[in-house]
Amino acid sequence: MQLKNFALVFLTIFAVSLLPAKAMRDDADQGELRIYSVVNEDETKALTDLFTQETGIRVNYLRAATGEIINRVIAEKNAPQADVLLGGAESLHISAAKADALEPYTSAYAASLPAYTYAKDGAWTGFCVLTLGIGVNEQRFREKFPGKAYPASWDDLADAAYKGELIFTDPVKSSTGYLFLQSQLQGRGKEQGWEYFRKITPLAAQLPASGGAPPQLIGRGEYAVCVAYVHALELYSAQGFPVKIIIPAKTVGEVDAVSVIKGGANRTNARRFVDFMLSKSAQELFSSLSHTIPVNPDAKASEGAVSAGTIDLLSYNSELAGAERDAVLQQWEQEIR
Repeated sequence: MQLKNFALVFLTIFAVSLLPAKAMRDDADQGELRIYSVVNEDETKALTDLFTQETGIRVNYLRAATGEIINRVIAEKNAPQADVLLGGAESLHISAAKADALEPYTSAYAASLPAYTYAKDGAWTGFCVLTLGIGVNEQRFREKFPGKAYPASWDDLADAAYKGELIFTDPVKSSTGYLFLQSQLQGRGKEQGWEYFRKITPLAAQLPASGGAPPQLIGRGEYAVCVAYVHALELYSAQGFPVKIIIPAKTVGEVDAVSVIKGGANRTNARRFVDFMLSKSAQELFSSLSHTIPVNPDAKASEGAVSAGTIDLLSYNSELAGAERDAVLQQWEQEIR
């Protein structure tokens, strides 16, 4: 877990917990905000620094893997310790909303966004588009599999030759992993989807907890093949690493979302942060760091970012993915992991 100013966060939380309800609401006018973030450390810091620069509101954040953050938000719903949930695919926010841990808020900015980028009930708002792909370290692949063609489809990953050279994230801990799992269950049907994971999971050298790990490990040449977000693979490719990006047919896309935690001490500032995440300045900053596709039509994507319009996307039901998350992950742990 990565943590910024842990002592300060703890003391702030402790002090706030002792205040009466009115004082906690008044604290929103005193320039404080607490964020639980799934977004990478460097990106979280850059965004919160810009937010503070633009608003004067001081931010303390906790950055951890998706599963840990979502579970924390739900576990703390009767005594919330943060104001904003930043990052994670929409299905994860849907799960938190169904657990009554989120407070609906529809930003005025949402009126200019595509309908699929925010919840109609205001539970979450997307700030960028994410798609899954296959990453290949070209140098290691040629060494390990001379003359072999790169995997071009999801089915190709089930090749037994990739045993020990394939990595993808743990769906229990990572939103990337859960999106991959759900996309195969929905695209193939449950029975064939589970059978697919029975084939490829034994081939995996490891199942990291963070979606940022596979691109990093592939970029460094520690493994040959991975499943990861396309934008994360692009970061390493742009830096000169020998990373080949393959976007199979019927891949899956979701939006990375932000939401207001129900009962947080700084409700007003939490809403201001959601507005900020949809602004042109925040969207362009985030795209420049992450290579993701902004949802704000006025924001320019970073150079080299793949356009969503060029990708063959699966018809993906994020509401279903969020609603059945607990049951699917329980089955994963019982039958696959």
